[in-house]
Amino acid sequence: MVNALRHPVVGAAVQADLEACLAVAAQTARDAGVVARRLFATRKPGTFSLKGDQDFLTEADGELERLIADRLAQAFPEDGFFGEEGGGEFRRRTWVVDPIDGTANFARGIPHFGISIALVCDGRIEVGAICDPIHEELFSAARGQGATLNGTRLTVSPTTDIRQATVELGWSKRRPMSEYAEMVARVVATGAGIMRSGSGALGLAYVAAGRIDGYAELHINAWDALAGILLVEEAGGSTNDFLANDGLHRGNPVLATNRGLREALMAATGIGG
Repeated sequence: MVNALRHPVVGAAVQADLEACLAVAAQTARDAGVVARRLFATRKPGTFSLKGDQDFLTEADGELERLIADRLAQAFPEDGFFGEEGGGEFRRRTWVVDPIDGTANFARGIPHFGISIALVCDGRIEVGAICDPIHEELFSAARGQGATLNGTRLTVSPTTDIRQATVELGWSKRRPMSEYAEMVARVVATGAGIMRSGSGALGLAYVAAGRIDGYAELHINAWDALAGILLVEEAGGSTNDFLANDGLHRGNPVLATNRGLREALMAATGIGG
């Protein structure tokens, strides 16, 4: 295996490739956000279906996923693509996409949802972009290059006292409600404030931006989590090993926080590193 650190030409090529991937991902997320904003403004109340209990689907999900898939295929025809709605194919390099994370919010007219695009290569997240269409915010990161919000560098919060922390606790129907209730009780017992907004992607982005101090969920799918995990890591935060035990295909628990609260939140949520 070639060590890019010992071979500057190879390292420069990898860097340039990452920058190209990030540029395409960011622009694609932004363009999809423009469409999502229009679809949100013109949607008809009640025009959604259910894939399962509390698992919402709108026409916008499919339209946006097709737009994103087409853009990425044009730029990187050799890469794999996997989307929440249409599935796809995993390859050595694969784009993993959620066209609307927070579909329930979108369907109900709540302006809090995001578009998540991540690139995974050889089992590692390399690029992530999350667009909040309503607030025109683009969170983006490439491995080793830091994380930004609309071009401004991000850092996680400096909070070290759990009693001053705000933590978002996502809920998944794939785990028993009793487990979620127990996690909530343990986190509340630490003195932390808790919240749930309905978009794991934006919750993770908010950790990276220092708006909240942690995000935890007992099960989350890769398309919801990958971009946000990279954002947190590149903003100086800490995450669990989400891709372990086939997390790419099966999903996993997720815990993302600043480093000062890592141990306390690992203990309270029961989600290991």
